Amino acid sequence: MRALCSILDPVLLLILFGYYPSMTVGPKEGWQVYSSAQDADGRCICTVVAPEQNLCSRDAKSRQLRQLLEKVQNMSQSIEVLNLRTQRDFQYVIKMESQMKGLRSKFRQIEADRKTKMTRNFQELKDKMDALQPLIPVLEQYKMDAKLISQFKDEIRNLSVALIGIQEEIGAYDYEELHQRVLSLESRLRNCMSKLTCGKLMKITGPVTVKTSGTRFGAWMTDPQASLENNRVWYMDSYTNNKIVREFKSMDDFVSGVESRTYNLPFKWAGTNHVVYNGSLYYNKYQSNIIVKYSFETGRILAQRALEYAGFHNVYPYTWGGFSDIDLMADELGLWAVYATNQNAGNIVISQLDPQTLEVLKTWYTEYSKRNAGESFMICGTLYITNSHLTGAKVYYAYSTKTSTYEYTDIPIHNQYFHMSMLDYNARDRSLYAWNNGHQVLFNVTLFHIIKTDDDS
Repeated sequence: MRALCSILDPVLLLILFGYYPSMTVGPKEGWQVYSSAQDADGRCICTVVAPEQNLCSRDAKSRQLRQLLEKVQNMSQSIEVLNLRTQRDFQYVIKMESQMKGLRSKFRQIEADRKTKMTRNFQELKDKMDALQPLIPVLEQYKMDAKLISQFKDEIRNLSVALIGIQEEIGAYDYEELHQRVLSLESRLRNCMSKLTCGKLMKITGPVTVKTSGTRFGAWMTDPQASLENNRVWYMDSYTNNKIVREFKSMDDFVSGVESRTYNLPFKWAGTNHVVYNGSLYYNKYQSNIIVKYSFETGRILAQRALEYAGFHNVYPYTWGGFSDIDLMADELGLWAVYATNQNAGNIVISQLDPQTLEVLKTWYTEYSKRNAGESFMICGTLYITNSHLTGAKVYYAYSTKTSTYEYTDIPIHNQYFHMSMLDYNARDRSLYAWNNGHQVLFNVTLFHIIKTDDDS
């Protein structure tokens, strides 16, 4: 691990696992680096997984040693108290032993001259002698206990010295050194993360069901441009005849159904393929090919523009229908519109939009029929299309706007509730938000990344 970033020349290949939002997994930050190798060009290939951070084993051993040492010290103190009490009792028994010897002497005198003593006094002395007689074995036992306690003290002293030596060898100083190494490695990994280029979709896992609510069709989303502290959720039920957007301050509030605000849009929406991007809602105006940009902050429309030649109102929807002709989405590269036109024979058209003006910046024409697509989403400028909105769904087709080329893929996606009517990628969470037959669910994505060093051309 120490040599991780030192071997990043010129190109380090890294598979980075996406994660769920905090409410689903409470992921904790941390990094693990697995096997490395070189490809044919001599580039180093590594696998890095970002699981939750855990303590190093030596930290746990050090903590156990400290706890053991504390227990030993407590035992030593207890034995010291017992020793003091034993010594005190021992002195008392010695005193009683002296008294008993004196009584024996007196008893012998009484036996020698018993005729001159009264029977009563003789009996009293004899009773005292009988009472003291059991103290003899007790005295012997105390002598043995005192010897054992002395041995215990010696053993405790030796054990304490040994434990202190072990702790000094792998204790606080060593822990701090290891801790600093971990922090240094994490810092270097984060530095490498900052150089991530866009990744290629490799795997989709899940889903995790966040909530069950609403009708069979709808949309829910968070803002990929929002800060990490801003976790607002927006909820738009149904695919038509609705203008109400519900806002929740956090994912927990969304799950609990605690609304923070409600927005009444100026126009009804069509379909379920809306997106929130940098504080504004982008949606398709009902019965038109007009795209509307609505500001949540001001409650006003900031821009609207017709998407030229785009089919609408179930002319070129996804397989499931629902006025899903125009699909608005966002990824690491910006804002996109996916639709179909007569000019492109009903096949999918991809346009990158200016988020401020909604002007079309560039357009790509694919050969994949819009009506044959179940749902689609954009990751790093590549459009991934599912071949079904029903069971057995998988990502079947991918079109790269970077190279203007396509490929057929085979990436399964578990359609748990049998009817997918919304599927969108969130670049901040690196997860897929989906509306699955009245269930709001999340999918985790695994991307293949390329990390470039500063001196890489």
